[in-house]
Amino acid sequence: MIRAAVLGSPIAHSLSPKIHTKAFELLGIVGAYQAIEVDEKTFPTFFAENSEENSEEKWNGFSLTMPLKEIVLQASNQVDDRARRINSANTLYRLGNGWGVISTDYLAFENLLSVDTNHRVVIIGGGGTARAAIGSLNSKVKTVDVLLRNSARMQAMSKAAPDIRVNQCEMGTSLDSYDLIIQTTPSGAYDQYAANLKSTTGMLLECLYKPWPTHLATRFAELGGTVISGKELLVEQALFQTELFTQMKFDFAKMRQALLAHISSD
Repeated sequence: MIRAAVLGSPIAHSLSPKIHTKAFELLGIVGAYQAIEVDEKTFPTFFAENSEENSEEKWNGFSLTMPLKEIVLQASNQVDDRARRINSANTLYRLGNGWGVISTDYLAFENLLSVDTNHRVVIIGGGGTARAAIGSLNSKVKTVDVLLRNSARMQAMSKAAPDIRVNQCEMGTSLDSYDLIIQTTPSGAYDQYAANLKSTTGMLLECLYKPWPTHLATRFAELGGTVISGKELLVEQALFQTELFTQMKFDFAKMRQALLAHISSD
């Protein structure tokens, strides 16, 4: 039996249990996936009590959301190099006799984003999700502009993508000329600037999925741009997690379609 869970705080709103439970069903395996309230203070104890082979109930993996994406890097010495570079991870999975740490957010961005070296790219925000996004673009584009409320996050963004020239911009900077916009800030944080968008021929990846649509996604679609929703990002990273938790290979395209349909009304 596969046992996994999503950890974070707050966690009650998470769609991950619905997504992973459906994935187990489609793979024809017995599995259980739940949401568990764990914050930065309780994570070390929770993981210590549940990570051992001889723990009361053996776990195959954990998905991690805020505020655990940085502290999880301390949980194991088997940290994926990409996760270490972006200083963010969202997945713990059984690896040999220990635990692997990886960012499937990073892998999801790699799958979802198609760019060439001359594309103009902007990322709104500078947290763990933003670092996963810019990290996945490293060496694929020449320059990325980053809209930040807190300039202290600029150093981490540059470290996440050492082969890209990263420029800090004000939150109110015009988005009109970008080929790709990646919006990673929390719900409502960018709403006041959405009306500033006057034209677009590019693509928006809006990492939020609730509430949906966001002000920016609505404005972008009205102007004829292509929008990738947070649900698509959520499912994409979950595909990689399912593969790691179950150690099974499957058709990503078919599973993606089924899982997106399964949460379409949420």
